[in-house]
Amino acid sequence: MHIAVVIQDRCQFKKCNYECRTYCPPVRMGTDTVVITEKGYPRIIEELCEGCGICAHKCPFEAVKIIGLPEELGEDLIHQYGENGFRLYRLPRIQKDKVVGILGPNGIGKSTAIKILSGTLIPNLGDYNAQGDWDKVIEFFSGTEMASYFAKIRDGEIKAVVKPQYVDKIPMVFKGKVKDLLKKADHSGRMDEIARMLNIENTLEREVDKISGGELQSVAIAAALLKEGDVYFFDEPSSYLDIYQRLNVARVIRELSSEKIVFVVEHDLAIMDFIADVIHIMYGSEGAYGIVSNVRNTRNAINSYLQGYLRDENIRFRDWRIEFVVHPPKRKSELPVLISWDYTEKKYRDFHLEVHPGEIRIGEVVGIVGPNATGKTTFVKILAGVIKPDRGGARDEIKVSYKPQYIKSEYDGTVEELLNFTLKEKMLNNFYRAEVLHPLRLKYLYNKEVKNLSGGEMQRLAIAIALGLDADLYLLDEPSAYLDSNERMIAAKVIRRYMENLGKSAMIVDHDVYFIDIIADSIMVFGGEPGRHGIARGPFSMRDGMNLFLKNVGITFRRDGDTNRPRINKPGSFNDRDQKSRGEYYYA
Repeated sequence: MHIAVVIQDRCQFKKCNYECRTYCPPVRMGTDTVVITEKGYPRIIEELCEGCGICAHKCPFEAVKIIGLPEELGEDLIHQYGENGFRLYRLPRIQKDKVVGILGPNGIGKSTAIKILSGTLIPNLGDYNAQGDWDKVIEFFSGTEMASYFAKIRDGEIKAVVKPQYVDKIPMVFKGKVKDLLKKADHSGRMDEIARMLNIENTLEREVDKISGGELQSVAIAAALLKEGDVYFFDEPSSYLDIYQRLNVARVIRELSSEKIVFVVEHDLAIMDFIADVIHIMYGSEGAYGIVSNVRNTRNAINSYLQGYLRDENIRFRDWRIEFVVHPPKRKSELPVLISWDYTEKKYRDFHLEVHPGEIRIGEVVGIVGPNATGKTTFVKILAGVIKPDRGGARDEIKVSYKPQYIKSEYDGTVEELLNFTLKEKMLNNFYRAEVLHPLRLKYLYNKEVKNLSGGEMQRLAIAIALGLDADLYLLDEPSAYLDSNERMIAAKVIRRYMENLGKSAMIVDHDVYFIDIIADSIMVFGGEPGRHGIARGPFSMRDGMNLFLKNVGITFRRDGDTNRPRINKPGSFNDRDQKSRGEYYYA
């Protein structure tokens, strides 16, 4: 069985000669296998397609995909978005008393699966010309627990609650104070209790459009918890949150699973490992099709995901492995100092930042960790020259490239035009194209309008532009935000390799422990009282810095025996108690 997909976001038929039709062997023999629609897009008649893939190879924009799939998979088709459109095969299964994780890259159908399971989308079972029918869906799943579940969805006996993915859009649909938003969602009379559990009591009186991304995420989670439902979906609940908040949210969601059916989509693998009892891996081809794997226990699922191979299904869904390597510490004494700073202070009306003296050496990548609202972004802006300290600051004048935490672009044009405008000479550099643009998959975005990019696409573009500027020090604030698990690991390796090959230095602010583990040589640790007083120390060695940081958080990590990835120990477990007694919070 083969499927033909035309990705309309990539298709630029006004800029090509319809190579997909011109070079199609059946068309050249007189069979209309590829026809042109009224809107100008090519349409591939799958019944007539030979599956040769010539059209896919000839398309200059890689907008056509011809994919061979196992014949038996055709019986598992759940939903198809039109002819030559995206297809979803299989669904995650209902599990009571367990948190069910859904793990997979962007554009693979996770949101479609959530819409179907929450009852907001009736699957068409591949008949894209017909309206979805719950009776047909129930018959399709007859003899399984899913049939009973969808019957209850049809009859209104199950209420689903969805915590949306893009919480930054909440201010666009709601104006007013946080407490008013939560009162509107509060069906259980537990607003004060939930606000206390999520530490947002001080946020209740503030306007929704004036709070930070992390606060918006916590408010969105609180609103979901306050609604009465039978099944809850949390789509990327850790975005914008620091590790303290991520662990707290994970505990709250796990408690909920003892009473309700709970699904979680998450890209932070350390948090997914901590929060989920079982996991479905979703794989396929971005924009073309997605397949839901059999359910697995959490450890095996994440290890299989990192390896790119499902052993029991004999499926290789990625041709490379995500690997964790404990970097041998760089001999700092052999590296010249790039920039140093004295004791530094910055005071605002309600916030005071103190930074202890430190230095960055040439070729060093420094990770910056700590709670939100303790001054990490403020310190990065001081080094970038965006704001001036009240005391101290950098002793040296160097060239800096800065990627801010929140990315906005008013550029009116395509991604390719912006790259050529911003990085004219670098775009001709083969090393930059091979080491940055290619692994970040920017070529697929070249013809997209910058203002129409998704959060993940904008993040990849911002990273590429920041690295493309000539600088001595690269400052990247939360480069993993909006990226899926694959993209995070790729971005981390792109940044690290770029610094190693060019002998440059970088400072990376991020909350994803896996990301920091891959990218950093040393660590700066921020602490203090969030929102009032921040204290920064370091850079320390990775061991010393992570021990200090995790001691403040109160958790320990161990290394997985098969993949070497960091795993959070269960609080109070033997490993947790043993590592705390030895002061080894991370590298045991």
